[in-house]
Amino acid sequence: MSSHIESARLSNSLAELDQLTNWERRPRGDMRVDLEPMRDLARRLGDPQNSFRIVHVAGTKGKGSTCALIEAGLARAGFSVGRYASPHVMHITERVSIDGRPVGEERLADALGAALSAFKDPRREATGGQGATWFDILTVSALLIFRSERVEWAVLETGLGGRWDSTNIVQSDVAVITNIDLEHTEILGKTRAAIAFEKAGIIKHGAAVVTLLPEADEAGAVVSARAAELGCAVRRPTVPADATIEQRNVALAGTVLDVLGKMGVMTKGASAMSEPLGEQLLDPSTIESARLPGRLEKLAVVTSHGDNAKVNVVLDGAHVPFNLAAVLSDLSQEEKYRAPCIAVMSIADDKDAAGLLSTMVRHDISIIFTTVGARSRSPEQLKTIADTLGLLSIVMLDPLEAYQEALAGATESGAWVLVTGSLYLVGIIRGMSLTGCE
Repeated sequence: MSSHIESARLSNSLAELDQLTNWERRPRGDMRVDLEPMRDLARRLGDPQNSFRIVHVAGTKGKGSTCALIEAGLARAGFSVGRYASPHVMHITERVSIDGRPVGEERLADALGAALSAFKDPRREATGGQGATWFDILTVSALLIFRSERVEWAVLETGLGGRWDSTNIVQSDVAVITNIDLEHTEILGKTRAAIAFEKAGIIKHGAAVVTLLPEADEAGAVVSARAAELGCAVRRPTVPADATIEQRNVALAGTVLDVLGKMGVMTKGASAMSEPLGEQLLDPSTIESARLPGRLEKLAVVTSHGDNAKVNVVLDGAHVPFNLAAVLSDLSQEEKYRAPCIAVMSIADDKDAAGLLSTMVRHDISIIFTTVGARSRSPEQLKTIADTLGLLSIVMLDPLEAYQEALAGATESGAWVLVTGSLYLVGIIRGMSLTGCE
């Protein structure tokens, strides 16, 4: 999925890293229930996570975009900000940003080298750090970069869950839980309440809590109970029931900035009077600057089919039913996305394929199923599910051929194209889309 890596040092470090357990690339089974590998590694590297203040973000969906908005707001307030995200869409350096820009390959290679070097000691001494995973090493590398770049704030997105996530060795000022839906149930639990318990594990004594989950909701009640147990105040932004995904993310990020302002965090910079942080930092240009690749990303792609025809293409890595439903609902509010749709889709083995496809039944969508690696569910199986739901679909194993077929069909019929179900698929197709994009 990644774009080409030019740094030999980074390639070598990633090759070494790839020898470790990587849960992003493996079928999910049981996962560790212990933060000692991360704690051991961080201790050996001087606990870099204690060098800056932190906003920690968990949730089923919207984490990445909410993190990017908080980062943009803090940067606009005059702070140096680091952001740690996963997964990446095009290039691994996207996972570690400084002041809104991915770090350079050599900078990431330096940090990975230091982390991998520190990892040798627990292996030799048989201490907790010997159990470190691919994500642990990458996480501690990000923390090292943030310390060496002297960031004042870091915005950290959890990888999976919260309680046992690699990022959860930190003490945050604000813990954000965007929303809760059924995902990774084999690891996090079979109910929204059980999943909320895992994600509420990022809440620490003294932190403020920001969430969109209502208190009366089963998941929201779990978050409130955990916050009360730890003496933490909970802030819930008010959003209309029909709010778009972006409006919800902006409301969350704005509330985080308000909370920080109430904690006494003031804007910096010589040009204006210092004032408390707040949602006013998220003006339209700041929101625009925080857009992430592969999240409701809208392109007009010039195709070779027909007379330089343009096709409206949306790239969104939605892989949870309620998120895909929200994406389709948001898009249907725009005239150009009310036309028929041709979707190019891959779904990982551990995702709710029937649930995802069921959300498409209410829309005029035909699907081309494809595959992007070992964790992809067989496109033939997906077609069988689609058939039972009455969805028109075909199978094309090569994702780029599937995308070209979708563009050709859209040019002919006036449809638009949606690439969804997997951020890995979006990453593959995005590289091709941007070359033909206006």
